[in-house]
Amino acid sequence: MPVQMKLSRIIISEINEQQVIYLKEVDGDRQFPILIGYYEATSIDRRVKHQAAPRPLTHDLLVNVVEALGAELDSVVISELRNHTYFALLRVRMDGELIEIDSRPSDAIAVAVTCEPPLPIYVAEEVLDEVGD
Repeated sequence: MPVQMKLSRIIISEINEQQVIYLKEVDGDRQFPILIGYYEATSIDRRVKHQAAPRPLTHDLLVNVVEALGAELDSVVISELRNHTYFALLRVRMDGELIEIDSRPSDAIAVAVTCEPPLPIYVAEEVLDEVGD
């Protein structure tokens, strides 16, 4: 059963290539970092701070396309950790069917915080077990 998490921290460094976001368990104390790229980190940070861009950015575009097609963004699931790489699913509901789309966690979380209200973020228990070791 996936565990609901929330974005708890964003660390953006202009001198490091990798940026860091932290996810924290909603009803618990577990948390863990995910290394992401600069563009994704700034996109997430901009949305969390409610800073609008003059034109739609990539994650805005994705949300707009899904909605224009009559679908609804449902949630994000960080489903797997393999060879130090996280895998995520962006879950979209269309015509009563839940469709899971392979995604990088950074992009899926950027889409989640672009939505209003933000999409729930879940992490597979197996992933939490592995990062807790």
